[in-house]
Amino acid sequence: MTTPDVSARRSALGRLTANAPFLARLAELYPDDVTAFLGAGADAALAGVVPPPVDDDIMRALRQWRGRVALLLALGDLSGEHDVRATTRLLSDFADQACDAALAAAFAERVPDEEPRGLSVIALGKLGSHELNYSSDIDPILIFDPETLPRRQRDDPDEAAVRIARRMVEILSARTADGHVLRVDLRLRPHPEVTPIVLPESAAVSYYESEALAWEQAAFIRSRASAGDRALGQGFLHAIQPFIWRRSLDFRQLREIGAMSDRIRDHFAQGQAFGPGYDLKRGRGGIREIEFFAQVHQLIYGGRDPSLRVPATVDALAALADAGRIERADAERLADHYATLRRIEHRLQMIEDQQTHCLPTQPAALDAVARLDGEADGAALLARLEPVATEVGACYDRIVAERAVAPGLPRDEGELAGQLMAAGFDPPDAALRTIAEWRGGKLRALRSPAALEALETLLPELVRALGAAPEPDAALTRFDKLVAGLPSAINFFHLLAAQPALAKIATRILWLAPTLADALGARVELIEGLIDKRAFDAPARKTGLLSEWAPGLAGLDYERLLDRVRDRVGERRFAYGVQLVAGSTDPLAIACGYSELAEAALQVLADATVAEFVAAHGRIADSELVVLALGRLGGRALTHASDLDLIYLFTGDHLAESDGPRPLGATTYYNRLAQRVTAAMSVPTAAGKLYDVDTRLRPQGAQGPLVVTLDSFERYQREEAWTWEHMALLRARPVYGSDHARAALQRVIDDLLAAPRNRDAVARDAAEMRDRIAAHKPPQGPLDIKGGPGGLVDLEFAMQVTQLASGRCHDPNIGSALACLRVEGLVPAEVCDAHGLLARMLVMLRLTAPEGEPATAAARQLVASACGEPGWPQLLAAHDAARQEIANWWASIRPPEQETKA
Repeated sequence: MTTPDVSARRSALGRLTANAPFLARLAELYPDDVTAFLGAGADAALAGVVPPPVDDDIMRALRQWRGRVALLLALGDLSGEHDVRATTRLLSDFADQACDAALAAAFAERVPDEEPRGLSVIALGKLGSHELNYSSDIDPILIFDPETLPRRQRDDPDEAAVRIARRMVEILSARTADGHVLRVDLRLRPHPEVTPIVLPESAAVSYYESEALAWEQAAFIRSRASAGDRALGQGFLHAIQPFIWRRSLDFRQLREIGAMSDRIRDHFAQGQAFGPGYDLKRGRGGIREIEFFAQVHQLIYGGRDPSLRVPATVDALAALADAGRIERADAERLADHYATLRRIEHRLQMIEDQQTHCLPTQPAALDAVARLDGEADGAALLARLEPVATEVGACYDRIVAERAVAPGLPRDEGELAGQLMAAGFDPPDAALRTIAEWRGGKLRALRSPAALEALETLLPELVRALGAAPEPDAALTRFDKLVAGLPSAINFFHLLAAQPALAKIATRILWLAPTLADALGARVELIEGLIDKRAFDAPARKTGLLSEWAPGLAGLDYERLLDRVRDRVGERRFAYGVQLVAGSTDPLAIACGYSELAEAALQVLADATVAEFVAAHGRIADSELVVLALGRLGGRALTHASDLDLIYLFTGDHLAESDGPRPLGATTYYNRLAQRVTAAMSVPTAAGKLYDVDTRLRPQGAQGPLVVTLDSFERYQREEAWTWEHMALLRARPVYGSDHARAALQRVIDDLLAAPRNRDAVARDAAEMRDRIAAHKPPQGPLDIKGGPGGLVDLEFAMQVTQLASGRCHDPNIGSALACLRVEGLVPAEVCDAHGLLARMLVMLRLTAPEGEPATAAARQLVASACGEPGWPQLLAAHDAARQEIANWWASIRPPEQETKA
C-alpha cells in the first residue's frame, strides 16, 4: 500500500465519476464516504464502515454495506492507495464477513435462541485464496455436522441444513432495489445435479477420498474454511489433505486438468486473439493460464514439499521459485503480469458491476476502461497489455509442449518391426512378441482399457529408451518382468510418458542395477521422487534430512510414523542408488549419504519409541538411552545393502526405577526399550523393510544383556574385552542420545583406545582373529572385495593394528584414518589409493551385482567409470594391484609365525 496525496484521490474520484456509471451512482448515494476518503484515505474511511447487526433489515443492510465497501475499495484502488493484492484481500475479507452475517441471520430466523454452529462455508477458487475479483461470484462448498447443527425439534438434520443454507444464499444473492451482496455458485459440490446444496461432512470426506475427479483436486489447492463453523471446516479440509496433496501423483489426472484448460481455450476461441474483445481471464496469455502454470507445478511437487501448499497464485509462484521448481525470472515476470491483468479486469467490472472479463469491442467503451485506469485511450491500454499476454502465453505453451504425447506405435506388424529395428531391436522378433502380449492383456496390470490406453501412450518413448540399452532385448525382458509384478501400471505408464527423462532412467536401472529394479517392482511410485531435481543433489546430512522430514512426520501416530519413515528412507536410498547408476556422484559420497540417512531414521524412530515407552512406564531420573554405531555405520561408509551394527547403553544408576504408571527397574526398562527401538528399525511393515540391526558386538556378544550401563561397558572393555573388540571400537561413533551422554561415551572410547599396547601382542591377536574369519567365511570368488587376500578386511586389520599400537589416528572413517596414518608415515601411500579403489568397487557392486551375481557388461563399464578406470579390463588390473598392495602391508604387520601357519 502507498499513501497518495489529495490530488491522486481527486484524480481517482474524477476518473470514477466520468467512466464508471455504477461507481458514480454509489458516490452520489454515499457522499460522506467520499468526503472521508478525500480527507483521510481509503483505509480510514473503510474503518468507519462496519457490518450491520443481524437484527436489522438484513437484506437491505447488507446491500448498503456492500455498496459503501465497493465504492471505497474502488477509490483506494484507483488512487494507488491499495495495490491488487490489498484490493483482492479486502474484497475477500468482505465476502467472509458477508457470509457470516447472512448465515447468522438464517440461523436466527430458523432457531432464534441458538448460536450458529455445525455448518461451514468452504471457499474455493479466488475466495479460497483471498484473491476475489471486484465483481465476482463465490464458489463455496457447504458442509454440516448433523450432531451439532441447531434445529427445530421435529426437523430432520438434512432438511434443516438445506433450509438454513438456502436462506443464506438468498440473503446474499437475491437482487433487490438495493442490488445484491454476492453471487453464490454452489455447482462445485460433488454431483451438483443430484445432491442437496449442503452435504454432511462425513459424506463429503468419503466422496473426496474415493470418487473425486482431477479438476476437483486442482480446485482444492485454493481452499479454506472461510465462514460459519470454521473448526468444522478446518477439520474437513485436514481430513482430505491426502486427496489434495498426493505424494504419488496421478499423471493421468494431470493430463485431464491440462486437457480441461485446452478445452477452455477452444470453447472461448473468440476471446483468444489479442485485441478488442480479448478475454483477460480465459484468453491465450490470460489470468487462468498463470493460475494453471502455478497449479500444475504445485500438483506435481506439493505432495512431497509442504512449502508449496499455498493458495494464492503470486505466493505459489514465489514458493515454487524458492524451492527451485521454476525459474525465479519466470515467477517474478508472471507475478507482475498477474497483477496487471487482474487490475484491468477490475476496471472492466467497476464500470457497471458486471462479472465480465472481456475487453470491450466498441472503441468508446474500450477508451472508458483505459481512462479509468489512467491511460489516454484504448490503443494505449492495448499496447501495454499485448506484451503481457504474449509472455504469459509463451509460458503456458511450454507446459502444453511438455504434456504433448508422441504418436503411438503402429499396429501393423511390418511397420512395427521397422520402427523396432530403427530403435535398436535387431532382430525385432522378441520385441514384437512381447508388445503383442502386452496389447493382448496377458499381464494382470494390462487387462483394463485404461491400462491399455496408458500403454499406447508410453510405447513410443519406451521403445526408444529400451532400444538405446546395450542389450535391448534383455532390457525389454526386465521391463516385462517389472510390469508383471504390478497390480496396476496405469499411473506408472502415464508418469513415464509425461516425463521421458524418467523413462530413460527407469530403463537404465533395469539393465544396470537389479537391486534398484527390485525396489521399483515393490514400490513403483519410487520413480516419482526423481521428478524432483533435488533427488540428484549431493547426499544430505542428518540435520538436513530431519528438517526436511519434520513437516510430514508431525502429528502422526506411532504406526503411521513407522511407515512414513520407511517411505522416506526408501525414496532417498533409491535416489542415491540412481545417482550411482547415473554416474553423477562419487560412490564414497553416496556411502556417507547412506549413513547419514540411517542415522536420521534412527533419530526419528528412537525418539518416537522413547516417547511411547515413557507414556507407559515413565522416565528414570538422570538416565537415558545411548546408541553406539560400529562398523560401516560408525565409519560413515554404508552400502545400499548394509546392516547396522549397534550397541545400546544407558547412563545413570542401574538400580533406579522409572516413575510412570507401570514402573520398571532400570535394567529391565532399557532392555525392553532397546528391543522396541530395534523393532522400529527392522520389523517389516506395510511400507516394507528398513534395516537389519546387528547387536552382537555388545559386551559378551549374543550371550550378554542387550543393554548395559555406560560404567559396565567401560569396565568390560578395560577388564574383559578381547583385542578384536578394541579394534571394533576404532570404528565406533555415538549416534543417539543427548550431547552430554554422547560426549561422555566418546570420552570412554577415546580413553580405551589411547591405552598403551604391546604391538606384537596386538598383531598376534589380530592375526589369529583374521585366520578364524577366513576359515569361517572364505572369499566368495575373485571379486569378493572384502574377503580374500588383500581385501578390505585385511586392510582394516592392518590399519587397526597400526592405530592401536601407535595410539594415533583414531578416526572411525577408514579413508580419513588412512590419510592421517599416511601423514604420520605409518601407511604406504599406495594403500590409501588401494582403499579408495576397493571401497568404490564395493559400493558399486553391492548395487549392480548383489549376492555375488555376475555383473552385466554394461554394469561392468559403469563400475569401472565410477572407480576412475576407462574399462573393465583396466579396472580388474587396478583391482589386482590394489589387493597386492594391501596384502603386502598386512604381511608386513602380522607376525611371521602366524603367516607361516596360515
